[in-house]
Parts: sequence; structure tokens; C-alpha cells
Amino acid sequence: MLTAALVLVIVLPVLGAASTRFMAPRSIRGTAVGVSLATALVACWAVWAGWATLGGGNRADLVDLDWLPGTVGTGLFGVLLDPLAAVLLLVATVIGFLTVLYSTSYLREGNREHAVGPEGQASYYFWLLAFLASMAGVAVAPNFLQLFFFWELTTVCSWALISYYRSEKSLRAGFKALLMTHAGGLFFLLAILILFARTGSFDFDAPARLEGSLRGWVYGFLMVAAWAKAAQLPFHTWLPDAMEAPTPISAYLHAASMVKAGVFLMARAVSGGWVMSPELGALLAIMALVTVLVALSFYFVQDDLKRLLAYSTIAHLGYVLLGVAMGAMGSTVGFQGGVLHILCHSFAKATLFLCAGALAYATGSRSISALGGLARSMPLTATAFFVGVLAVTGIPPFSCFWSKFMILAGAMRVPGALGPIILVLLLAESLVAFGWMLHVGQKVFFGTPTEPALAAKDPPGAMKWTLVALMAGSLLIPLVGIPLVHLMGR
Repeated sequence: MLTAALVLVIVLPVLGAASTRFMAPRSIRGTAVGVSLATALVACWAVWAGWATLGGGNRADLVDLDWLPGTVGTGLFGVLLDPLAAVLLLVATVIGFLTVLYSTSYLREGNREHAVGPEGQASYYFWLLAFLASMAGVAVAPNFLQLFFFWELTTVCSWALISYYRSEKSLRAGFKALLMTHAGGLFFLLAILILFARTGSFDFDAPARLEGSLRGWVYGFLMVAAWAKAAQLPFHTWLPDAMEAPTPISAYLHAASMVKAGVFLMARAVSGGWVMSPELGALLAIMALVTVLVALSFYFVQDDLKRLLAYSTIAHLGYVLLGVAMGAMGSTVGFQGGVLHILCHSFAKATLFLCAGALAYATGSRSISALGGLARSMPLTATAFFVGVLAVTGIPPFSCFWSKFMILAGAMRVPGALGPIILVLLLAESLVAFGWMLHVGQKVFFGTPTEPALAAKDPPGAMKWTLVALMAGSLLIPLVGIPLVHLMGR
């Protein structure tokens, strides 16, 4: 039953995506909501049903590779549910459903930034449901080969959705995202080719069977792939440009989908036998720390609210990779905190992005300098924005406080000087980010109302209820995430 449920979380959105090509425009929205809700419910049930055995993992190989010479104990297609898979599966499906729900009100003729008629609905929901299926496939993949297949599907889906408006800027941004993330995928492919050639397996523990130097190359290639997918230095430039996508897509892209696939890959690779060397772990940590600080430096020159949130995402993905790196260096608490941050950051960042979408929907603008005094006319959006700020910057009791606390605690267990350096710099980043986000919130929502704010009001039904659900998630999701990550460890 559990295996069937895990297969269903992939198959349901695939069938939903296919069905949109044959429906009348007015039927598509309801079908997309129903399919995404069913997928999220099945995913939640699967995590609940498999909870007792999550620590050991629930794996089923459905199609084997016996026909391929040299194959050792691996399958072509199957499913795996362990704590790490459960975290990404919940993120991808629950945030995916909320994204679809929000989109039903956002993609309308009344949108002041981008009015969309019924004729544009089929393509949008096709690619969004395909994106949801691809992320579910990444989450439950039991080996590197299947993970690579769904990883590349997310690249294609993101390209189509970033380019959705078909303007020159959106087409250029979609192509840039496709090019840079696919380049990273080539390094992923090279890593799994080496794995199979030397071990005959695609399993996550296959790197443990490699000799030391070759194992280092495989992990190095996986790191490059993860950096490209997660928009880390030096591949970070595609993500701010991807803000040409519809705002619900930006929210899903940053909170739950493609960039999270990048950090998930490294978490999966490191935990597959715990054989990544401390030296490579230190390199991963240093690159993540540099990315966090560089992304922070871009906060102060952004006038586009979505681009500001994009740089914030880059920094928070660095937090996750720092936690993963600490796991390679022997800090289980740091690793658990990094994985928990995948979940906690998702709800907080989705809240902020969808607030930005509500502002653009109501005013036609995302410019921080052009907005002001919106708290009076958009009280729910203002409340959600500040909840998102408190959550994403780690103010207790909101979500990212708990994951950041574990990452900082993990840093104190890293041997040598690197641990204290990480601790001090992350504390400084959190303080500066909190101050700047509050400044932006004050500028947009308080003071004298600007002209775009005069006629603004809170968004319509589906968008409004999505913001309420995300605010609740930004407070409550650690109640699910903390027990999950405590099942992980060496």
C-alpha cells in the first residue's frame, strides 16, 4: 500500500498534466486544484503511514536492470521513503498544491501586472503539474539514475514556466536557467557514469565502494551539479533573472522545487554511506559561506521585491549546504539542521513571494521605491509579509529559528577554526538580513500611501486563503520537521 501511494504521487500529477491538454479552459483550474490536492494528501498519508519505519527507509524496486551487464543490486525504477525523502516530498506536494490554488486567482484578467485570459491556462497548468510530478520523483528516487532522470525533468519544466509570458526578457531568462542548470546536470551525469563503470551500481551508497581519489572526483562533480541547480556561486546569476516568471512559479521555484533539488542531491549523496571526506566537506562549507555573504551584499541594491527575495533564497540555500557540509565533517546536528531548513525555509519563502505576487496583482508594481502605505488597504498581505520576514530570518517561534538553531549548534561541533567562523558569520548575516527585511517591509507597508497603493486591496479568495495557510505553516511546520530530521544520523 505504501509503495502504491509513493508511485501515485508521481502518476497523479502526470495524468493531471496530460488531461489539461484536452479540457475546456474553464475546467482546467478546478482539475489542477483537485489533482494537486489529491497528490498532497497521498504524500502526507504516505509519510504518516511509513513513519514507524522511516529510520530504516522504505524501499521498493519495481523495474530492475538485470538486462544490463555488470549491474549490482540496483533498480531502474522504484521508490524510497526515508526521513530525507519525506522532507522533500512534503515540501514539493504541499507547497505545490498551495501554488496551484493561488494561481487560480492570480492568473486572471484582473491582474494589474500581467493580465492572463483563459487561453493561457492549459500550458501553465500542464507545466506546473509536470513540475510537481518531477519534484515528487526526485524526492522518492531510490538511486542516482532515477534521481538524475527527474532532476533533468525539473530543468525542462522550469525553463517552460520561467518563459511563460513569452516576452523577450522572460525568454532570455528561461534559456539562461536552462543552460546553466543543464550544464550542472552534465557533471551529475559524469558522476553516475563513473559510479556505474567502477561499481556496477547506481545506489546511493555506491560511492563508498570507490577508491579514495575516484570517490573525491565523484563528490566533486556532484557538488558542481548542486551548485548550478541551487544557484550557488559561481552559478547564482540565473535565479534573480528567473523572476520574469509568474509569481506563483517564482514561489514554487524558490520554496519547493528546482533549487531545492540541488541541495537535496548533496544531502542524499553525503548521507549515502557518510564517506565524503572532511576536506571536501570543508570546501562545500566555504563555498556555501561565501555564497551567503555575497548574496547578502546584493540585498541593498535591489528595488524589485522579487529580485530581493531571490537573493535571499540564494543565501538560504547556502545555509542548507552548510548543514550538509557539517554532516561530512562529523556534525550530525548540523546535517539535521540543514535538512530541516529545506522544510522550514519553504513555507517562509513561499509566504514572502506570494505576498509580492499579491502586491503586484493589486498595484501592478513590484518596485520597493514605488510602493508605500499599503498596510491600511492590504492588511492581510501586510500581516503575511511580516510573518514571512520573522520566519525566514529566524525569529522564534517561527520556522527558520529551529533550523538555524540546529545549524549554529552544529557549527559549534565542527573541529578546528572553521566552526567558530561559520557561527559568527551566520549570526551576523541573520542580524543584517533581519534589519534590511524589516526596512523593506516598513517602506512598502507604512508611511504615506503612494499612488499605486490608493486603489489597492487584499487579493481575492484563493490567494487570500493560500497566504493564511502559509502563515500557519511558517509557525507549525517545525512540529513535523524536527521529529523527521531526528530520525537521521550516522
